[in-house]
Amino acid sequence: MEIQKESKLKIEVIELQDLIQSIWVGKWFILIVTFAFVLVSTFYARSIPDQYTSTAILTPASESSSSSLSNLAGQFGGLASLAGVNIGGGGGGKTAIAMHLLTSWGFLDQFVRNNDLAIEVFASRGWDKMANDLIIDSSLYDTKSKTWLIKNAGADSDHEVLGPSSWALYGKIKSRINISQDINSGFISLSAEHFSPYIAKKWVDLLVSSINEYIQLRERQEALDSIEYLKKQIKNTEISEMRTIFYQLIEEQTKTLMLAEISGEYVFKTLSPARVSEVKAKPKRPLIVVLGGFIGLMLSIMLVLFRYFTKSINK
Repeated sequence: MEIQKESKLKIEVIELQDLIQSIWVGKWFILIVTFAFVLVSTFYARSIPDQYTSTAILTPASESSSSSLSNLAGQFGGLASLAGVNIGGGGGGKTAIAMHLLTSWGFLDQFVRNNDLAIEVFASRGWDKMANDLIIDSSLYDTKSKTWLIKNAGADSDHEVLGPSSWALYGKIKSRINISQDINSGFISLSAEHFSPYIAKKWVDLLVSSINEYIQLRERQEALDSIEYLKKQIKNTEISEMRTIFYQLIEEQTKTLMLAEISGEYVFKTLSPARVSEVKAKPKRPLIVVLGGFIGLMLSIMLVLFRYFTKSINK
């Protein structure tokens, strides 16, 4: 048994030495392949345009009107339901609604079209730092005639529409926007990424103002509709308790309407405004080159070992 163990150990040592020897024999092949991968990775890393990120730190605006309505719902919800009036509601608050809307298809599509951002979103492929001008993909958009060169994939085939589709625009801009909320502090981070740091900052500023205006107009209209409805209910009911509830609800809706009329930062208040970044966010070129060299090294070693095992099997 001991002789068999010693023989197996010798065989394993010999095989390990053979593997190391085969790698040493193929060292020039390994070096050449690794250098080739490093070279290709370097060219690839240099071909990727720089991208910049601009970030704003926001805090939720006061939701006092929502909390007041919630208190009324807890106090009079049962009685109001007898009259078919819903004064309690679920659904999270203005902040949660706004954060979900900021990444929704409908809002972002409308945001791009209202602010004429289609070229910046879809046709740009770089930024000329010296001229502070976007580099436009000539296969997508003709800057001289100011016309799109691609057909809208979602358009009716009978009526050709040039330009990117709504879904294509949404996919592009959504990948460049990030919004998150810190669980502990409640602060919200809204960032945008683009080839131009100036456009990245512009997007963040526009997103903050657009979502504030969107929620503000929506709640203003809802408050007006609610007040009109409650006034009709007051005329149609003889129950004093119900009339009291309706008057309190009108008071709260009037407060909401007043805030929607005068508040500029209706949903998000800006703690730290977006800035024009002076440092690129990506690509990480050294990391790309190192990763490319590592892949080349591993691949070349595997090829050398494969050749060694192939020869061993043939023998």
